[in-house]
Amino acid sequence: MRPRYPARWLMTDERMGDALLPTLRRLPPGSGVVFRHYLLGDRDRRALFGRVRRIARARRLVLVVARPDRVGRSDGVHGTAKGTGVRTWPAHDRREAIAGARAGADLLFVSPIFPTRSHPEARAIGPARAAVIGRGSGIGMVALGGMTERRFRQLRGLGFVGWAAIDALTNPLPPSRESASGR
Repeated sequence: MRPRYPARWLMTDERMGDALLPTLRRLPPGSGVVFRHYLLGDRDRRALFGRVRRIARARRLVLVVARPDRVGRSDGVHGTAKGTGVRTWPAHDRREAIAGARAGADLLFVSPIFPTRSHPEARAIGPARAAVIGRGSGIGMVALGGMTERRFRQLRGLGFVGWAAIDALTNPLPPSRESASGR
């Protein structure tokens, strides 16, 4: 039986600015956070990660970190085979999904499913093609790219176990009947 992972994930980046910490405080307990902030210098990235980690612990959020070198302890890693805990992996095509499987990923973040403001130059792959990327890998798929909770409900039947976003979660969350864990 596969362990349960969050159904809702916040992808962080510098574009969030001052909205990052209030957004974290609004996420339902049990949600996931992928800490990226690639453009920050080591010292600033480590300091911000510490603030994010404190909120994540207080809110019972699952915190994974991309490029985890020298930032601090987390619940897992994103995009690397090095580290412990939950392993999430970006998959823009079948080749990347296979690489994630070989690296021991627990979740594939398949993207961009829909057009997205964070990567306007990237061509959306669409729901059907996105579902094929990780099919048969035995790894849970998380939908990313232009995602909202409503779009996730439409994609669940294609095998997605969760969804991730920046913009849809940065704005105040509407009330939801389903839990962040997808149960």
